[in-house]
Amino acid sequence: MRVMKFISLAAIVLLVSAFALAQNAPTSTTPAVKHIPITDVPSNSGKQMFNSYCAVCHGGDAKGNGPAAAALKTAPIDLTLLAQKNNGKYPSGHVASVIRGQATMPSHGSEDMPIWGPLFSSISQGHEAQVQQRTSNLVEYIGTLQAK
Repeated sequence: MRVMKFISLAAIVLLVSAFALAQNAPTSTTPAVKHIPITDVPSNSGKQMFNSYCAVCHGGDAKGNGPAAAALKTAPIDLTLLAQKNNGKYPSGHVASVIRGQATMPSHGSEDMPIWGPLFSSISQGHEAQVQQRTSNLVEYIGTLQAK
């Protein structure tokens, strides 16, 4: 529990520092992705996890237009079209594999996308059941975003 408090406190300090530096930093013509430590978002909310972990690149609407998208080498995919591109069936198993880092294919563009499996494991303190719950709830939420 102390480790989680320490990680959370460190993440907050880093975020506040990043915001303070951003206020004083000169504007750059080339956008850059800033890597910050993962925060512990409740594992039972796919929507909260999506908003915290995925929306920065994929956008709140999951269409690939998040605030960090311009800084990536390859544009994030439109997650709302996954079922449409798979003959109308949402590929939940494949999405879970990509999130966990078990699928080695260009479906997530470049290696700019974090491999969430090990990150989920670190904030879950290695509890595989919680990592699976995080992955399942995130996959399920992305499934609800599919275009009709």
